[in-house]
Amino acid sequence: MLHAKSGTVLAVKRIRSNTVNSTEQKRLLMELEAIMSSQCENIVRFYGAIFTEGDCWICMELMDISLENLYKIVYEKGSCLPENMIGYVAVSTVNALSYLKEDLRIIHRDVKPSNILLDRKGHIKLCDFGIAGHLIDSIAKTQDAGCRPYMAPERLQSNEPYDVRSDVWSLGITLFEVSTGRFPFSAWDSPFQQLQEVVNGEPPIMPPGIYSACLVTFINHCLIKGRDERPKYNVLMTMDFYKTYNAQDANGAAQAQTIVGIFVSKVLGDSNTSENVNNTYKALRSDWVHFS
Repeated sequence: MLHAKSGTVLAVKRIRSNTVNSTEQKRLLMELEAIMSSQCENIVRFYGAIFTEGDCWICMELMDISLENLYKIVYEKGSCLPENMIGYVAVSTVNALSYLKEDLRIIHRDVKPSNILLDRKGHIKLCDFGIAGHLIDSIAKTQDAGCRPYMAPERLQSNEPYDVRSDVWSLGITLFEVSTGRFPFSAWDSPFQQLQEVVNGEPPIMPPGIYSACLVTFINHCLIKGRDERPKYNVLMTMDFYKTYNAQDANGAAQAQTIVGIFVSKVLGDSNTSENVNNTYKALRSDWVHFS
């Protein structure tokens, strides 16, 4: 969608009317209003939402590609993501999730590779807050929100409240997937199989030898099965892997942004032809609608 007055090209996500009732509309608008005031550079900027004929159309900042499609392109070429890219993704996502929790009292609940977006300018941003939930005393209670393959064990096995550590698990699954080029669990034919493997089985363990020990340790800590033992964001921020890629000043931030931008541009190509732009759009999630 092109905003005529500013000349800004927007991404638009459509939420179908059969998935949003009047109560959910009010909740969604409240959460979007809060996120619109966000000052976090690692959260996709929201411009507004429109309800028409029961459908919700969310207008937001346009990015170039999702992490899901980026890593798949890289692995299809027989390569793998460099460790610094994984580090910048981890830091950006932890910072975004921590901001949501500390400043907006929101838990994301749908952390996965397709909800982490990148662009050629080197930005890495978290998106898709359609099912984000407010925290009461740091606890969320709604169970039926999020993508089940990335859900933490505590969200699958009962109606017990959960907290931000469920998003830490989802981040661990995400980082494992983009680091190894594969989802850490086998394909499930039923929710029962998922329950058996995730809840009753052993958690995934990041294989050593491919990346540094501090990366492996970071991911494995995110994937600690017991919620009470799994770290929260403040603990993740003290770990060596996070500190290595967390910019300490403006120069460090600019350097990181340059590295990310160069890598994304290399993967997508630098041509500005309409064919390249169309391919970039196709690389985004299928439920995001773009208008030119």
